[in-house]
Amino acid sequence: MAQRLGIPVSSLAKWVRQARIDRGELSGSGQGPLTSEERAELVQLRRENRELRREKDFFRLAAAHFAKEQLPPRGFA
Repeated sequence: MAQRLGIPVSSLAKWVRQARIDRGELSGSGQGPLTSEERAELVQLRRENRELRREKDFFRLAAAHFAKEQLPPRGFA
């Protein structure tokens, strides 16, 4: 079949395996491979996590900057 489609056998095997995982014929949860849906969700969650970390870092730096402005000058008693 792979030869007829002009693709490597390994590619066809990967597609068949992923289709079986997506249909629930093979374990796609827990320790095994992810379903296409789980993989898409993982990509989205990682993207959101990256964005939230950037926001957290920004607000941490902004808070430090504004806190510094509130301190009395050095040597002021």
